[in-house]
Amino acid sequence: MTNTKFRPRFSRKLLAIPYGLFLGFFVVVPLLIIVYYAFTDANGKFTFENLVIFFSGSGGDSFFQTARFKTILQSLFISFTSTIVCLLIAYPIAYIIANCKLKNKFGLLLLFIVPMWVNFVLRINALKELLEWIGIYNKPGWNIFNTVLGMVYDFLPFMILPIYTTIIKIDKSYLEAAKDLGATPAKAFVKVTLPLSKAGIMSGISMVFLPSMTNYVVSNYMTFNHTKIIGSFIDECFRNDLWNIGSVTALLLLTLMFLITWATGGFSTESETNTRGTSLW
Repeated sequence: MTNTKFRPRFSRKLLAIPYGLFLGFFVVVPLLIIVYYAFTDANGKFTFENLVIFFSGSGGDSFFQTARFKTILQSLFISFTSTIVCLLIAYPIAYIIANCKLKNKFGLLLLFIVPMWVNFVLRINALKELLEWIGIYNKPGWNIFNTVLGMVYDFLPFMILPIYTTIIKIDKSYLEAAKDLGATPAKAFVKVTLPLSKAGIMSGISMVFLPSMTNYVVSNYMTFNHTKIIGSFIDECFRNDLWNIGSVTALLLLTLMFLITWATGGFSTESETNTRGTSLW
């Protein structure tokens, strides 16, 4: 008989175990805790009263009744404005970098990536000091502007990178075919480049719109806590021992994020999104 040595088989699937444990402890468990508090009352009994309070405004704490709708509308306005401004700035930048003749395009991209390496609190404090030097920090009428400016300053690279990645992958033969068929550069951009870059646009929108609704550190620093967004509202609920109301608000926000991501094709592959984008445009 031949003597064969036992060799243990190693499966690459085992590499997913640490990642699965991390997701379980730091994502699934906290989410289950939020769900528990969202559907229970102060005595721990199952109830839908928290949802009724959120949508009707009846009952609950006076702080919650007076703050919720104003905060939600203000958050939506700030998020929408920040996303539009980021898109208007990011798309031309990503397009220019992707189509420039330089061999080292990544060097230009680094100009927008390097600030992300600096500590977030330091960057926001630097911007706050700049606004204070100009004279518009903590001034009535400037708080919304300062908040949007802080959001754009913080999230602009997250809009540039996905758009740049999508544009640089576009097959140049499509543009050449459009020009051969008589399309002007502007028409080729509208009919070819813009539809094929929709995946990057949608990815950038989801990476800016959703976090800017919850990043209350920016709004607190840029307005001296005078501008409230949904993230700061949830934080105040927890700090005022309104765990049930804060949890149901967080859960509804999570559901909104899921629906927006699903509607914008965030769960689709890049090829599927490009195909749908081309047909829609």
